[in-house]
Amino acid sequence: MACLMAGLVACGSALASDESDHDRARRAVEEGRMLPLRDIVARAQAAYPGQVVEAELEDEGQVPIYEIKIVTDAGRVLKLRYDARTGALLTTSGRNGHR
Repeated sequence: MACLMAGLVACGSALASDESDHDRARRAVEEGRMLPLRDIVARAQAAYPGQVVEAELEDEGQVPIYEIKIVTDAGRVLKLRYDARTGALLTTSGRNGHR
């Protein structure tokens, strides 16, 4: 989970501000405008068991989006996009992990 939080800290934001991305995200969670990353990761792993390998927070037209990448237990790489405000799964894309 620490790696996921580090990924969240390092993510980019389309909003210009002197405040860091991390501070804006933390404030949004504290104010109830956005769900915590751990909640989204729990949803993703419940639906698609496997290893989370990346988590990012993106702003798309003022909508915060969590993007989670998972390598499923079956070896498939999935990219899941969640509305950070509601936790709704927006899109799922993936490919087979066979090399």
